[in-house]
Amino acid sequence: MDPQSSTATSQLRRGRHRAAHRPLLTAVAQAATGQAGVITGRGAVIAAAGSGVLLSLIAPPAQAAPSTEISTSLTGTAMKGKLNTTDINALASQARQTVAAANVVAVNPTAELKVEKSAVTVVSAAENEEYQAERAAEIAAEEAEQRRASVVSIAMRYIGVPYVWGGTTPAGFDCSGFTSYVFAQVGIDLPRTSAEQRYAGTAVPYSEALPGDLIWSPGHIAIYAGDGMQIEAPVPGKNVRYTSIWQSGPVFIRVG
Repeated sequence: MDPQSSTATSQLRRGRHRAAHRPLLTAVAQAATGQAGVITGRGAVIAAAGSGVLLSLIAPPAQAAPSTEISTSLTGTAMKGKLNTTDINALASQARQTVAAANVVAVNPTAELKVEKSAVTVVSAAENEEYQAERAAEIAAEEAEQRRASVVSIAMRYIGVPYVWGGTTPAGFDCSGFTSYVFAQVGIDLPRTSAEQRYAGTAVPYSEALPGDLIWSPGHIAIYAGDGMQIEAPVPGKNVRYTSIWQSGPVFIRVG
């Protein structure tokens, strides 16, 4: 082969060598552009090195997402070209838009934090009148509940005692003699007759009645035991009993 043919063959091979790299460069540019289009809402940073191309897609801090890096390195002979200018400008523009849209809180460097201080006044429980009033009300309510429970318990002891007109002792009770005797055991004095006991306390609706309340109806008085039941000294010939409420429209009376 003559020298001229050898030179031509060498040039042809070099030309083929260079041409073989151009599609790879174009593919990198296209892949970078496509990847940037897929990842939306993230900042983009592009760095070109002499021996390759590095494309980094990094989530902004506010999203707290892990960063994603896509890198393509062209090894071997030195790269003889650059990414398409239009593609690079598009990526840079998208990066600027993403950064601009990110939530950023700016604080003036000269800003000062001021904390206002106020005097703290401490009042002991013994000197706090409002607290003492609330506590006294709570104690009174607890004591009243205990008294009502005691009333029911004491009344149940006398079941079977015979009805005696005017009776006020365990030897025999009439209706008001029975209620006044039971309430006296818990320190509450009731008037002698059922008509007077009607006004010995505060009337409450049936829905709010509690065990230990009085149950009044014209000519009769009994003790409410809860769950629609009562304890009473009924009529002559009967004994003190625990029975359901039979009165029509009775009045419930809260005493103490």
